[in-house]
This record gives sequence, structure tokens and C-alpha cells, in this order.
Amino acid sequence: MWIFLALVAVPIIEIALFIEIGGWIGLWPTIATVILTALIGTLLLRQQGFAALNDLQTRLSEGRDPSSALAHGAMILIAGIVLLTPGFFTDAIGFLLLIPPVRTAVITTVGQRIKIHAASHFQARTGHPPHGGPHASPGNKTIDGDYQDVTPPEEQEVPGNSAWTRKP
Repeated sequence: MWIFLALVAVPIIEIALFIEIGGWIGLWPTIATVILTALIGTLLLRQQGFAALNDLQTRLSEGRDPSSALAHGAMILIAGIVLLTPGFFTDAIGFLLLIPPVRTAVITTVGQRIKIHAASHFQARTGHPPHGGPHASPGNKTIDGDYQDVTPPEEQEVPGNSAWTRKP
């Protein structure tokens, strides 16, 4: 429902702002301002997009968690989309999303809601809490893990050299 309201409200806000600002500064300065903000937004988007990509590559090469770099990259992408949309309201939102502390606050707020909804959705769908979640049962014996074979090479079986495949 809120998406429908946003799709209706944003164009109305943009039209009202175009009328008001156009009345204050005139038609051509209004059009020039919209074009100028799109160009400035594109330059900032490119700069921050490359920085986010470098941060993501660094985190991946160091084996660190890339989720925050991915989230910042997604927010920069959203900022780019709304900056390229003509309008003063969408430009204001786009420029705000290019400010790292604002992105962090949005990511934190949205992230908390997503975790809560994801866990409750999983439990509602399956009747069980997500593994390791806040409502996981203490008797849950499932352990996920990786392994590595550390058997010395001289003790490892040679394929085809077992008692089952050896010919007498």
C-alpha cells in the first residue's frame, strides 16, 4: 500500500515544486537547475560508485564480510536512479543518499526491519524458528561446518586399489 502512495505522492510533490520554483526563478532557470543537478548527481554517483566497488573488492580479497559494502552500493544505485529522475524532491532524496552517514542510518533502519520480518516470515511459513535464531530450540543438534582432509598422502587410498576393485 505504501508503494502505491509513494507512486501517487511523489509526482504530485514534484509538480507542486516545479510550479513554485518556476514561479520564483522562471522557466529557463528551473530547467537549467534540473539539468545541473542531474549532471552533478551523475558525477557524484560515479565517484562514490567506484569507491564502493573498490571497498567491495578489498573486503572480498581480505575475506571480510562484504554486506555493508553491498548495501552502500545498492543505496548509491538508488541515489543514481532518483537523481536521474527529473525533479527537485527526487534530487533532494538522491543527494541525501550520497551522504555516507545518511546511507548508514537508512541501512541500519531497513536492516533491522528486514531481519525481524524475515525471521517472523520463516517461522510463520514453517512453524519453526530459523536455525540459530532468537527462538531456536536448545535441543537443535544441527551444526553447519566445513572440513579439510588432513590425512598424510602416504596413508590415503589410491583410487582403484581397494579390496573391492582389486583383481586377485
